[in-house]
Formats: sequence, C-alpha cells, structure tokens
Amino acid sequence: MARPVGTERVPSILSAMANPAKRNVSEDPSSTSTGAGAPKPDKVVPPKAKARAKAAPQAPPARHTPAKPAGRSSGPSPRWVPVLMFALWGIGLLLIILNYMGVLPGAADGGNGWYLVAGLVSILGGIMVATQYR
Repeated sequence: MARPVGTERVPSILSAMANPAKRNVSEDPSSTSTGAGAPKPDKVVPPKAKARAKAAPQAPPARHTPAKPAGRSSGPSPRWVPVLMFALWGIGLLLIILNYMGVLPGAADGGNGWYLVAGLVSILGGIMVATQYR
C-alpha cells in the first residue's frame, strides 16, 4: 500500500537532541578548581553576634511639655455656638443677595462693594465659629 505524499515520518525535535553529559562530582575536596586546596565546610556558620554595650540612662531634658489628654473633657458646645454659626451664614448670604437686588442703600449710583465684603466676612466668621463646634 502506498503512502500519501507528505505523510513521511518526521523525527521529533526531542528525540533529535542529545542528552547532556553528566558531571562527575568528586567527594575529594582537594580536587576543587579554586586551587587553594582548603576543605570546604559542610555547613556555613554565621559569625557570633557581638553583645551591645548598654548606654547609660540619659537625664530627662530640663524643659518638658506635658502630654495632652487623649480627648477633650469639656463636653459638647454650648447652645449659642450653632445658633451664632447659622446666624452669621444667613446674614452674609442675605447681605450678598440684597446687594445684587439693589435693595440696600447706595445701590442707585452703581452699587456699593462694601456690602459684598461685609457678607463675605460674615460667612467667613460663621465658618470660623463652625470649627469650634463639638
């Protein structure tokens, strides 16, 4: 029976590779390639640690700042803190809106920029009071 063309047996790559030669490892330490001829130890031992000399205790510094307590023990804020905060925010917002509407005095001659400044300062004061709220 004839084989079809192209189906000849192709040798696999693995069978075509040669096996590597095995190394001869001698137990004789004098046959090392270092030329020193010194025997190698079987186990590497790290050097002993040196004991540290204990430092003499230092005297505390002359100026000492005492540690702050972990939390504030003063409790919650008084009732006037959030009231003042919202009042300042409201007054500032009202000043700015009324200035743009032209209701405040001095708006007829082109407006007065000091109302805007007062409104922004009032809002900033409310933010500063808000940082004190607990």
